[in-house]
Amino acid sequence: MPPRSTPTARQKRLGAELRKMRLAAGMSTGYAAGLLDVPRTNIPNMESGRSGISAARVRTLAGNYGCPDQAFIDALAAMASERGKGWWDTYRGQLPRALLDIAELEWHAVALRIAVTIHLPGLLQTEAYARAVFGHVIPQLTDSDLDARLMHRMDRRQVLERPDPPTVDVIIHEAALRIEFGGTATIRAQLAHILELSERQHIVVRVIPFKEGGFPGAGQSVVYASASVPALDVVELDATHGPEFLDTDIQLAKYRAQLDALQTRALAPAESRTFISNLARQL
Repeated sequence: MPPRSTPTARQKRLGAELRKMRLAAGMSTGYAAGLLDVPRTNIPNMESGRSGISAARVRTLAGNYGCPDQAFIDALAAMASERGKGWWDTYRGQLPRALLDIAELEWHAVALRIAVTIHLPGLLQTEAYARAVFGHVIPQLTDSDLDARLMHRMDRRQVLERPDPPTVDVIIHEAALRIEFGGTATIRAQLAHILELSERQHIVVRVIPFKEGGFPGAGQSVVYASASVPALDVVELDATHGPEFLDTDIQLAKYRAQLDALQTRALAPAESRTFISNLARQL
């Protein structure tokens, strides 16, 4: 099978972890190739995500690299075992690859911690609100591109409806609640939608009021996706040029600390629901 031309972020992550493990063990690509009985040139392709690797081969490499973390090895093997396409693959060729990577990241997460200051979280958006947000993209989207992005954003909500959804803990600054994308009726319906979702057992919504003043990460939207093992966690940052994915130990620790600090500034979930209800009545 020829190498993939465009591996997903998740496929790249699997390969990167295999490379990190090999380098930590002080092993060469030739040694790894010998373990798997493949040409040495196959190893860089596996470690870049351009070539697939079986779960059995992941375990062979990890065992011979001396990795002591069985839970980590199991998680990598599970990633290698993923076959078939997710729902997001129907958008391949229609949307930027990074948007598909966001959907895949959310789908495989066991928990999501989200902090937003301007736009309300994509997973919690109504169709009308999302359409209004996409209407401000520069350069302006064509009608077909806007419709594809809108359908993709609505499809992302499938992760909240499945039998085993991830826990979702959202921190929303008051500014994001007040900016009327789409007008008063749209934001009123959007706030009602968030209130409805916040009643679900696996979704927590917290609000940071204006009166709290400054806070860490002001102006930055953050999604912290927890994996089945902490070593495979990912941070996704929302930027004008597109999403960025971070996964080094230092970066993960930084954003965990930032979200922890934000949580101390936010209202409790019950108080947050009251805050949003009062705000909606003022509109």
